[in-house]
Amino acid sequence: MSPTTLPALNALLNLSAAILLITGHRMIKKGRIDLHRKCMIWTFALSCVFLASYLTYHTLFGSQPFWGTGWLRTVYLIILGTHSVSAAAIVPLAIITLRRGLKRDDKRHRKIAKWTYPLWVYVSVTGVAIYVILYQLKPAGM
Repeated sequence: MSPTTLPALNALLNLSAAILLITGHRMIKKGRIDLHRKCMIWTFALSCVFLASYLTYHTLFGSQPFWGTGWLRTVYLIILGTHSVSAAAIVPLAIITLRRGLKRDDKRHRKIAKWTYPLWVYVSVTGVAIYVILYQLKPAGM
């Protein structure tokens, strides 16, 4: 397995999660509870696969050092820092939100989902951005 295979898979999983989150949000706004539920369950499942893949990658290959300097390094570190803190927070938030939704505890589900949804989208999108910065923008020969 190449050291870039799992990061590419992780980016694809994050992108898919973001698309499903946004689609699920649109479905609930349209009153399509059935499709909202399916999108959210799939998002959670993909996020679990992502976590397993992410942990496998870091167990096998360690961390990918950032190659940039100057303002690009500053931007990258801000994205990475906010992504990491948000990713740690999203785990319990997603579990609680999904559990409340599956139990049809709608009032409490909506109350936490208004925080979970934008944070989860942020984590998914910045996960893709980190992949692009680390692996796609990296100058040849580095």
